[in-house]
Amino acid sequence: MTFIKTKYNRRSFLRVTGATGGGMLLGFSFLAGCKSDLIEEKIKELELPESWFDMNAFIRIGDNGVVTILSPNPEIGQNVKTSMPMLVAEELDVDWKNVMVEQAPLDVVKYTRQVAGGSQSIRKGWMSLRTAGATARRMLLEAAAKNLEVPVSELTTEGGIIHHVATGKSIGYGAVASAASTIEIPEEVQLKDPKDFKIIGHSTANVDGRGIVTGASLFGMDYEEEGMLIAMVAQPPTFGMKIKSFNKEEVKALPGIVDVLELDVDWGKDIHFGKTAFYKNNMIAIVGESTWQVMKAKKVLRIEYAETSKAESSEDHTQQLENILNGKTEAQRRDGDPEKAFTTAAKIIERTYNAPYVPHNTMSPMNFFADVKEDSARLVGPIQTPELAAKVCAKILDLPLENISIEMTRMGGGFGRRLYGNFTNEAAIISQLTKRPIKLIYSREDDMMNGTYRPAYRVKYKAGLDENNNLIAFTVHGAGTHGGPVFADRFPAGTVEHYEASNSAMDSNISTGAWRAPRSNFIAGAEQSFLDEVAEAAGKDPIDFRLELFQNAIDKPVGEKNDYDPERYAGVLKLVKEKCNWGNEPAGIHRGIAAYYCHNSYVAQVVDMVSKEGKPTIQKVWCAVDCGVVVNPDAAVNMIEGGTIDGIGTAMFGGITFKDGVPEQNNFNTYQMIRQADAPEEIETFFVDNGIDPTGLGEPSMPPVIGSLANALYKATGQRYYTQPFAEQSDLLG
Repeated sequence: MTFIKTKYNRRSFLRVTGATGGGMLLGFSFLAGCKSDLIEEKIKELELPESWFDMNAFIRIGDNGVVTILSPNPEIGQNVKTSMPMLVAEELDVDWKNVMVEQAPLDVVKYTRQVAGGSQSIRKGWMSLRTAGATARRMLLEAAAKNLEVPVSELTTEGGIIHHVATGKSIGYGAVASAASTIEIPEEVQLKDPKDFKIIGHSTANVDGRGIVTGASLFGMDYEEEGMLIAMVAQPPTFGMKIKSFNKEEVKALPGIVDVLELDVDWGKDIHFGKTAFYKNNMIAIVGESTWQVMKAKKVLRIEYAETSKAESSEDHTQQLENILNGKTEAQRRDGDPEKAFTTAAKIIERTYNAPYVPHNTMSPMNFFADVKEDSARLVGPIQTPELAAKVCAKILDLPLENISIEMTRMGGGFGRRLYGNFTNEAAIISQLTKRPIKLIYSREDDMMNGTYRPAYRVKYKAGLDENNNLIAFTVHGAGTHGGPVFADRFPAGTVEHYEASNSAMDSNISTGAWRAPRSNFIAGAEQSFLDEVAEAAGKDPIDFRLELFQNAIDKPVGEKNDYDPERYAGVLKLVKEKCNWGNEPAGIHRGIAAYYCHNSYVAQVVDMVSKEGKPTIQKVWCAVDCGVVVNPDAAVNMIEGGTIDGIGTAMFGGITFKDGVPEQNNFNTYQMIRQADAPEEIETFFVDNGIDPTGLGEPSMPPVIGSLANALYKATGQRYYTQPFAEQSDLLG
C-alpha cells in the first residue's frame, strides 16, 4: 500500500477554497442543465439524488450514494473520459455502476494539463487522480467514524458502503457526504495495493459508447444553440497568398446570408508550438442562417489573389531535402569515430528513405462554436489544447483570460490537428464582429487544403559490419520540413561503439505540425526497415540481430543519454517472438518484424502476409506492448488496433502533394484512406504485466507497424520499400 502526501500537486485534485466550493449544496443538481442524451439515459438507470456534495474538483456525491466524476482531459477517442474516472473511482472504492461521468470544462485552477497530446493523459494523471479518490474516501471515513462513534481505523469500505465489522454497522457514502465535504483535507492518504484493484485493470465499457452508436449529441458538429449562425471560411488556395478583391455584395445578397467578412488577423506566435505551424491569416468568412445556404454562397464567391511569397511544390522539396543531406550536417550525438570505423568495415550498407506530407484527415473536419459578448466569450467544441486556445482568444479578443470559458466536446478525431486552435480563434473573431453566436464549420476540402501537415522527411542510414558480421558503425542523418525526424538518443544509440546522428531543417511556408506520434511516425519505419537489411547482410535472424544489440546496451552501453530501457525493449521482442512462434510460421506466410520505443512505451509487431489473387494481403498482426499497468484492457486493445491500422494505411496510401503551392488532393476521391479490404484480417495484442506505472498508449503502436509491414512486403515480393506510400512503388499493391 502506498502512502502519499496530499499536498503533492495539490491543485490538481483538491478542493480549492472559493473555486470548487464544498459543504452541502441543497437543491443543487449538477445535471439539471445538461443536454446530453447520455445523461438522460443514465438518469433512467439511476435514481437521482435530491442533493449533491462536492468532495473535491473531481468528485460529487449525492445523498443517495450516486457519484459524479468529472473527467478533466479532452476526449479525442483514446477513451480517457472512461479511464481517468476509473482511477478516481478505484481509490474512492465506489461501485462503478453507481458512477456518472461528465466532461469537465477548462479550469486552470482546479486541474492541471488539460491536454490531449503526447499520449500522456493517463501517465500524468495516474497519481493525482488516484489521490483525489483516496482523499475523498478518507474524508468519508472520518465522517462515518463520527456518525457511528467508532475509530476511523476500524472502518472499511466496499462499493460505496462503509462497514464496521465489529458491530456489524454500515453506512452509505451518501449518508455522510454532507459532513465529509466539510472535513479538513488529510495530510496523507493511503493508495491501494495494485493486487486489491477492482476497477483498474478490468475492462469497462466506454461511458459514451451508447451515445456514439445511437447518434447522441456528443461531438462539436452536433452542438447547437438557439439563434446561432453558421460560418464557413474561404482561404487562399496556396500558402503565401493574400486576398486582393472579392464579390462581397453579390454573395451577401444571396438567400439566408447575413454577412460576408474579410479577416486579416495576426494570430501571433502564441498559437504555434515552436516553429512548426504557420497559418494563413487572410480569409473570407461567409455567415448565414444554415449550413446549406452558406455552402451554396461559398460556390458563388469569386476571389482575386495576390502572391506574396513563393508557391512551393513537393518535387522542389524532395530535391531540397536531398541537397541538405548531401551537405555538411552538425552531429547531435557522436560516439567514437564512425568515419574511421567505416574504413575498416568488411561490409557497408547505405540506404535512403522518404516520406511525403500527410494531412490529418480527421473524421470530423474542424469546427467550433463561439458566443462573444462585450466582456466575455463562451466557446464550445473539439480542441486538444483548451488552455492554449483560451489564452490566444483572450489576446485576439482583447478580453481578460478569466472571462474566456471553454467547454470541450468529443472530437471526431484529432491526431495532432486539434492541438492548433486556429479554427477556435476564427469562430471567436467572427462572433465578435457579427455580435452573434457562431458555429464555424470547415468542409472536407477546407480541412485538407488548409491544415497542418505531417512534414516531408528524408533520412540516410549507413551501417558497417566487421568480418564477423558484428555492427561496428552506424550513422543516421535526417532532414524534414521545419525540423528533422531523428531522435539522436534512441535505439540503436548506445548499442554500437561508433555512432552519429543529426537533424536538419528545410524552411517552407507550407504549414506543418504534430501528426500522430510526431517524427516517430516516419523514422520508426525507416529505422526498422534498414535494420532488417543490415541483419540480412550479416546473415542473422532479424529478431536475434536486434536482441544482440540490446544485449550490448545491457552489458556495455555506449554513452549516458540513451533514452530507453534495453531490457524492456528486448522484452517485447521476446514476447512477440514467443507468441507468433517466430521461425516456425506455416508455409505461405511472409513475416516482417519491427520494434520501437516512443511516448515512454515499447511495442513490437509482426506482420503476417499471404498471397491472395497474386497480391500480398495482411493476414494478421501480432503486437507485444509494454506500457506499464493497463487501466482498461478493452480500451487498450482498441488503441493498439487503431494505431496499427492507422500505421498500415499511412504507409500504404498516405501522402499529399503540392503543385505550385496548391494541394493536389482535396477530398477522399483523390486521397486514398485505408479501406476494409486493406486492413489486417486479425490483430492480436499481448501486454507485458510488470506493474510499472502506466505510460503512453494512444500513439506507440502506430510507428513500428510501418517497419514490420515493409519487411513483410520484402519477404512477400522480394522488393524493398524506401519511399512512402508503398502502394505507389509496386503494381502488386493497392
